[in-house]
Amino acid sequence: MNGRPFSPVVPISSAPPADTSAMRPVVLVVDDESVIADTLTEILSRSGYAAITAYDADEALEIALTTPPEMLITDVILPGMNGIELAIKIRRIFPDCKILLFSGQAATVDLLASANGAGHHFNLLSKPIHPRDLLAKVSEGLKDIGVVAR
Repeated sequence: MNGRPFSPVVPISSAPPADTSAMRPVVLVVDDESVIADTLTEILSRSGYAAITAYDADEALEIALTTPPEMLITDVILPGMNGIELAIKIRRIFPDCKILLFSGQAATVDLLASANGAGHHFNLLSKPIHPRDLLAKVSEGLKDIGVVAR
């Protein structure tokens, strides 16, 4: 020790101000095909979003509870709980969360029609999706709530 007393209290005035410009919209990407989930997450991260990956609906719910997303992008066909069920649960917990569903399977049309009949309306994107189209849809969806990537 150098002889100076330890001070456990630091004056608030000496703390640096928060850098609010560093806030990035959180986008939760869910797909059981890891290559697709990881690729979408990378595209979003490089475009200024705080993208987080989950590989199934249960993992996505756990992540969302600790890091609430501004947007959920999920495959419709997932093992266990499907993407539409996940979207409905996320929307109940986080009513302002924007939802984008995507799928490469024709069977999703019936699932989506059932959700629409129950009063849940979601946008559906087709796989594969071009990165430019993905980013346009994400930007458009988040613009409604005033959240955009830097």
